[in-house]
Amino acid sequence: MKDANNECFRVLAKSNPEITLKQHVDDCLNIYRQLKTCIPNLPFDDANLFWNILKTSIIFHDTGKSHSEFQKLLQGQSNEWNLQRHELFSLYFVNNIKLPIEQKELIMFAVLGHHKDLNELFSFVDKNYNSKNNKWSFGEENNLSFKDECDKMYKTKICNMVRGFGYVEKGENAFDIYNIIRDAKRNNATIEENVNSIEKILLVGALKQCDHLASAGIKQLHKLDDNDFNFLFKYSQYKHQQIAFSTIGNVILSAPTGSGKTETSFLWLKKQIQDRGQGRVFYVLPYTASINAMYERLNKDISSSTLKVGMIHGKLSQYIENKMSESDNIEDDETKRKQIIEDFKTLVTPVKVITPFQLLKNIFGLKGFEKGMFEWVGGYFIFDEIHAYDTKTFAQIIILLKFVTKLLNVRVHIMTATLPTYMKKEIENAIGEYTQISAAKKLYEEFTRHKIFLLDGLLHDSLNKIQSDIDNGKKVLVVCNTVEESQQIFNLLESENKILLHGSFNSDDRFKKEQILQNDNIKLLVGTQAIEVSLDIDYDVIYTEPAPLDALIQRFGRVNRKRKKGLCPCYVFRERNANDKYVYKNEDVIKRTIYIIENIIKEDKGIIKESKLQSFIDYVYPGWDESSKNDFDKIKIFLSYSIKNNLKPIEYNQQSEDDYYKQFNGIKVLPISLSEEYQKRLNNGQFIKAEGLLVSIKEGRFIGMIKNGEINKTQLFYESNNNNCVFGKDTYIIKRKYSSELGLLIKEKDKGSVDMQCL
Repeated sequence: MKDANNECFRVLAKSNPEITLKQHVDDCLNIYRQLKTCIPNLPFDDANLFWNILKTSIIFHDTGKSHSEFQKLLQGQSNEWNLQRHELFSLYFVNNIKLPIEQKELIMFAVLGHHKDLNELFSFVDKNYNSKNNKWSFGEENNLSFKDECDKMYKTKICNMVRGFGYVEKGENAFDIYNIIRDAKRNNATIEENVNSIEKILLVGALKQCDHLASAGIKQLHKLDDNDFNFLFKYSQYKHQQIAFSTIGNVILSAPTGSGKTETSFLWLKKQIQDRGQGRVFYVLPYTASINAMYERLNKDISSSTLKVGMIHGKLSQYIENKMSESDNIEDDETKRKQIIEDFKTLVTPVKVITPFQLLKNIFGLKGFEKGMFEWVGGYFIFDEIHAYDTKTFAQIIILLKFVTKLLNVRVHIMTATLPTYMKKEIENAIGEYTQISAAKKLYEEFTRHKIFLLDGLLHDSLNKIQSDIDNGKKVLVVCNTVEESQQIFNLLESENKILLHGSFNSDDRFKKEQILQNDNIKLLVGTQAIEVSLDIDYDVIYTEPAPLDALIQRFGRVNRKRKKGLCPCYVFRERNANDKYVYKNEDVIKRTIYIIENIIKEDKGIIKESKLQSFIDYVYPGWDESSKNDFDKIKIFLSYSIKNNLKPIEYNQQSEDDYYKQFNGIKVLPISLSEEYQKRLNNGQFIKAEGLLVSIKEGRFIGMIKNGEINKTQLFYESNNNNCVFGKDTYIIKRKYSSELGLLIKEKDKGSVDMQCL
């Protein structure tokens, strides 16, 4: 067709609302300019060249939308677009500008990959375009000529636009789309094969960030300012905090629980930003509850008029739902929720509180990993509670740390109160050069706050003693190793204000309990490991079943947290319940823990001296046990191999994605007693609220129960409010009792029936 030169005609990039191509490019360039200040520490010798290539990629990435049939599609007119890919046509314009060939290849690669997988595009080209001059073309599906399709673009309009940005055409040359994509595939390499692949990954990621943020209507990316750190200077600082504020580079911090480790990490962060400028900050925690609490805490501390802190975890939707339900000022609107969730996930906030799994998905190469990796560049990773991970997760974190520090110019601050030396050595090997910061011995002495007692028998045998403390007005914490045991103990102890907390509650009830625990009225808290690192609570006495020393220390940390009660008693029982072996499988660790407790009682009259904790931990964990070492090595080798052999920009490996999701040992089920409420929420379009009723159980238990018919896969139907269509939702319904007070009672059958609503 003949190129149109109608002055009134506007090439569109988006519809509903209409946005011109020029406006979209300008919006993307607005994000681009901010990225240069928010992420200045690129891992390249010539950062300016990278930014120039990115700018060119932005200007050209959507020029293929100038195809006349695509413009008809955007305007809602009858068209013959045939589901073609606009990024393929954008390459036509890139090919016809005067630039060095190596730069042009990078620009083409980024433009090519800003939406689709390279393999998808190759398959599309192979099937759809048939050129007589291309002996490699086997297209039969639409039998289109790519050259003829290029002639349908508004070339004059595009050339005028790119000239306005200073680009000069070199004259139209023959353009073979098949060979362009074939060569892109052939030359696409892993980081192991070609270290320059990291530039491709970051270029694609940066282009996607600019495109997606601009398309979402985002105008501003926030940065951390000096005023955002004012909360750090309200009180006098400990010595380790002062050292952190003068240290440049990676840090490993050892300090007792409650000694301001979070503030220490932000003092370190302020120093890094002073030293080399901005970078996105990732505050990494292991548990959802601790992430929610840290998010709320940091947003109060950083009292900015703009949101500076976001968060990402697997239960983010439920958190947003619950928080919105608390407020009368926020409209109950699904679109509003989705926007808030997306805002949390974008690059807008300079700080994100996050689980390690949200970071790890990028080195597994899940779709869109390039965006995530670009956000990491020159950033700051703060790992809190690094001791809390299982062996397999810890191995993955080690690979992540090595990757980001060696390739992406990331600085890390790692902190813990209890980390075995052999695990610390793995971190040291991963991050390379670092500064060790430890709290002063005098401070450790000031943090003496617990006196430990060993009690014979099972916790179950001493309920009278526990009840006596409750009756005498003490705030009592009881920690069991299994959900079933915690439920039994909770039922047997009496208190006007008591609460049970474990991992077999649904999100709705878990959130309510965490809110209740924020006040001081609860006199009895019974729980499992769920209370170890997730809650800022302060009790007078603890009774706990035997557990590894590091777990016990975390449990003790919920007693006399503010150090205003002198020495508070911590009672540990010698004997384990039969099912404890499924929670803590290494009995030798438990035996060594009991031995250490006996020594503390013998040598220090039961007073736990924080300054000795490291030697205690190293006795309990002298090194890897054989099973853990095998798991650790296996995961490290596997993930390293996957990165070296599978991680390629815009080529996504399904096996890597499957491997990533396999590690989550939990399947969500719906207690049969909640099926009516679940159905009601589906009918009302409250899908996130409906998810809040589900309970997670371990995969092994799930498989056994589904075989025995105790879990049934059921399809529940609901009607869309928008178009009156009927949809079905597959749901696993478990025939077990559930209560908001006790959670899922895995051994108590519920014979209720499910009304499978048919609309």
